[in-house]
Amino acid sequence: MSAAAALTKDEATHLDVLIVGAGISGIGSAYHLQDQCPGKTYAVLEMKDTFGGTWDTHKYPGVRSDSDLYTFGYRFKPWVGTPIASADAILTYMREVIDENGIAPHIRYGHRITRASWDSKANLWTVEAHTKDGASHTFTANFLWMCQGYYNHETPYLPEWPGMDRFKGKLIHAQLWDPKIDYAGKKVLVIGSGATAATVVPAFAEKAAHVTMLQRSPTYFFAAPNQNDLADKLRAGGIDEPTIHRVVRAQIMFDQDLLCRRCVEEPEAVVAELQEAIKAYTGPDFQFEPDFTPRYRIWQQRLAFVPDGDMFQAVAAGKASVVTDTIETFTETGVRTASGKEIEADIIVPCTGFYLSVMGEIPFSVDGRAVNWAETLTYRGMMFTGVPNLAHVFGYFRASWTLRVDMLGDFVARLLHHMDELHAQKVEVSPRDEDHNMPHLPWIEEENFNPNYLMRDIDRMPKRGDKPEWRHNQDYWAEKNEFPAIDLDGSEFLYDGARADKKVAEPA
Repeated sequence: MSAAAALTKDEATHLDVLIVGAGISGIGSAYHLQDQCPGKTYAVLEMKDTFGGTWDTHKYPGVRSDSDLYTFGYRFKPWVGTPIASADAILTYMREVIDENGIAPHIRYGHRITRASWDSKANLWTVEAHTKDGASHTFTANFLWMCQGYYNHETPYLPEWPGMDRFKGKLIHAQLWDPKIDYAGKKVLVIGSGATAATVVPAFAEKAAHVTMLQRSPTYFFAAPNQNDLADKLRAGGIDEPTIHRVVRAQIMFDQDLLCRRCVEEPEAVVAELQEAIKAYTGPDFQFEPDFTPRYRIWQQRLAFVPDGDMFQAVAAGKASVVTDTIETFTETGVRTASGKEIEADIIVPCTGFYLSVMGEIPFSVDGRAVNWAETLTYRGMMFTGVPNLAHVFGYFRASWTLRVDMLGDFVARLLHHMDELHAQKVEVSPRDEDHNMPHLPWIEEENFNPNYLMRDIDRMPKRGDKPEWRHNQDYWAEKNEFPAIDLDGSEFLYDGARADKKVAEPA
């Protein structure tokens, strides 16, 4: 039995690797660590009382993925089911990963991290966490693997609209939705037009008297059947699930790459195709002006998938309607828009997004100096200048988040093995000689990707450079080839304070 497999919750609190977060990133990272580095001890610290992260936080009606599960699922565990899956199905899948791989004994639930500090003399991270009983727990680790996600789970973004206190009905942000709320026969107003709104509108429409989606500006949607024809054909032919998973993932990623390139090279043609796909569910006379004609270039924001065109079916059937306008004020019975339209509602559900959470809002320090992440430079969106022995999982916006979980799992395992080969206790990244005059720019280019939640807090994010090594390019199709080829002896890596092209001294 490996050292990792033998570790239990009651044993010593010093770990080779400490993983932060038991969501989709943390569970995947734990698998890769124990699979590729079986001699490493590790623990997973999770703030919540259960695993799942996002998929446990969100309780709103119809909560589901907006990425297909053949690529959102891990590469090492086949997905069997519909491509767009419910939160419950995703949690079941994650539970199977935990159980099948003996990950559960390594997870410490209910641990809220209050401090993380690096000591260069000891080459150790010290992490303090509090539990609900008020107890303080201290862990030390050689390496810190941040998998805590990128948004604030507890405080959603809610604009301060005039007159909110006048509304006599129920006002609740989608992120804080209580499943006990009865909306049957009620008039529901959904504020927003992103993936969450596209999810709750058809779900509410099943029982509500009527649903209105009030949007400031339209979103691009991709409507298609919630099935994968290739997977169905392979299953009918008796092909085993691991092979189906591998082949279907490859096909989907090929198709997504083609779509991304076409969105740049022929956006008008892609938009026309998206509209035709919607008409397959609504009929040929469906009107896209003004409520379904976005102002931004396609793929500057995430393309929301609508399985079986359910939101558009609800609109076409008259169960839901869309208003494109801004809010002038809340009233006792709903809202009044800037154009003077009165929208009555019993329940108002803002789907207005979230606040970014940079490194879980955990106070970090290195040798007694507080870390300001906005002053660091990112190395490929996963390591940061001035912060040793730390990797951060930040997935993709245009492809499934989890693709980068698998990719970083390979990278971190390879890095840890390389450190062992060099007998190095410390690794960090630093600009090379050729990078000395490189500009430090916002984390991502606004023309590349510009959702409101990111633009609101981009000044808090690490900086990027103008060279491939010093930016998170959000391009899975490039990174899937670049990551395995990263030269761990490149001069951007420092081991025990020395450039990688300088031999690390053997221990005496």
